[in-house]
Amino acid sequence: MLARRAAREIALILFSQLEEDVKKYATTDFDKIIVNSVRTLTNNAYEELKLQSTAVVDMIQYIDEYEANHPTNLARPIESNDIPVPIPLTSDMTGRLTAIADVCEKAFSALEIAEMTALEENSETKKYVRKITKAYVDKKDIIDETIKRLAVGWDFSRLVKTDKDILRIAITELLFVKEPPVKVIIDEAVELAKRYSTEDSASFINAILAKVVKENDLD
Repeated sequence: MLARRAAREIALILFSQLEEDVKKYATTDFDKIIVNSVRTLTNNAYEELKLQSTAVVDMIQYIDEYEANHPTNLARPIESNDIPVPIPLTSDMTGRLTAIADVCEKAFSALEIAEMTALEENSETKKYVRKITKAYVDKKDIIDETIKRLAVGWDFSRLVKTDKDILRIAITELLFVKEPPVKVIIDEAVELAKRYSTEDSASFINAILAKVVKENDLD
């Protein structure tokens, strides 16, 4: 995982913990929130893994029962051990396996982020989180006003907090950090929306950021 991708994920959790008056925070406060954000990320991954482990146990039980009750094994002598039999891969099992794979990916991502952030005080990940956060604090009024103006037909106060924070991070990068390529910033924002919000949110965020790019001639 790229350090900046990890930084954006941490920044999203960090932003969710900020109060409206962001200018009251000091740099040391942000460092504490970064640590809490990483801890939140890993704890969420742990809880999801624990939950999905139940699905794994259920599938094992289902397969064992399917094998034992298969005509091939029912026809064998009682004292014989069951032998493996073909099993259809049902849509239900496919859905469960997909959910488990998604959780595992989140867990690996969370652990990688935790390692990248914790191993070195001045890691690239931590530096970029600080850069995004500081730029947002300095330019909050401009960034939030940009969202209000471009989200035509939407009440800013009623926007989903996660969607608002993803937009804040991306607009901060586009207008004030200006380091990563524009396409990367937008793609990462859309991926964050898919991971932490909804498909509709991803489309909404993509549309708003496209307006930001056009308005500021960032192509």
